[in-house]
Amino acid sequence: MTAPTLTTSRLTLRHHRLEDFEPMTKHFASDWAKYMGGPISDDELWRWLGAEVVSWDWLGFGSWAVDLTATGALIGQVGINKPPRFPEIELGWCVFPEAQQKGYAFEAATAVRDWAFDVAGHSTLVSYIDADNAASIALAERLGALRDDIAERPEPDDLVYRHIAGDRDGGMEAYA
Repeated sequence: MTAPTLTTSRLTLRHHRLEDFEPMTKHFASDWAKYMGGPISDDELWRWLGAEVVSWDWLGFGSWAVDLTATGALIGQVGINKPPRFPEIELGWCVFPEAQQKGYAFEAATAVRDWAFDVAGHSTLVSYIDADNAASIALAERLGALRDDIAERPEPDDLVYRHIAGDRDGGMEAYA
């Protein structure tokens, strides 16, 4: 199984290809990846990306490469992920530094969240966010997620933001 192609007004979200690995290595090997446990070696990124690709076959969801539709440039990835260390299914995102502050992360994460709820049938997702990652916290809140301080987390210091299918503008009533 491969990721279905999703499109927004400016973006194409597609299944990862081998050609994505090389441009991703420079970003993940830098301090930019600090909120994802980085810098990340090429070997570790290879295993990580491979797991996200095979996740489509094993779990029916995974990550999408995010391209600018107008140019085809790879600008990051967004995914629905559940590696063994994650207590719940996560909506995660990363947009490369040169593409940040343009609304691309919100656009891509909204498309993936809506696919997870409307097509894949998930009722809730979480985003695990480093407490110092103000940009990701702001994005989770813009997506309508609310902080869930009682949820399990893969890292003790992570914050958990909960996205609920029936309440995409925020509010925990649907989950309680």
